[in-house]
Amino acid sequence: MNNSNTHKIEPPCTLHITDEQAMMELGGQIACLLARGGVVLLHGNLGAGKTTLVRGLLRSLGFEGTVKSPTYTLVEPYHVAGRDIYHFDLYRLADPEELEYLGVRDYFRDDTLCLIEWPQQADGFLPKADLEVTLLHDGSARIAQLKTPHNH
Repeated sequence: MNNSNTHKIEPPCTLHITDEQAMMELGGQIACLLARGGVVLLHGNLGAGKTTLVRGLLRSLGFEGTVKSPTYTLVEPYHVAGRDIYHFDLYRLADPEELEYLGVRDYFRDDTLCLIEWPQQADGFLPKADLEVTLLHDGSARIAQLKTPHNH
């Protein structure tokens, strides 16, 4: 990732994301921000750029394979740069209790990074977030709002 045009992010902040490349760069910045692991909740309507952000995060760590939203599998595991990263898409989750059957608690370790799209589908079943990202449509651009639990 080329960081020459980007600034280090420090939540809380609101960013104007002009295109797909800028969204991918934001993903890379989040990877740096949470280098030891953590839980990231990704809020936003369909097409807001949540999966693009995850793709940028994974690419910044050296992952070269396909990154798609795990809409039907609920979770896609990645092992990149010595890190375990889990990408969740809970859009089709019918009942939050389904997460118990998946053994979801096993994913949330101190050394893993968990990226969760549609976290509102699992209210009460997810650990406290280290970072929340809300992506909003702004014409062809996006607004990204980042906050941590201590700066709500």
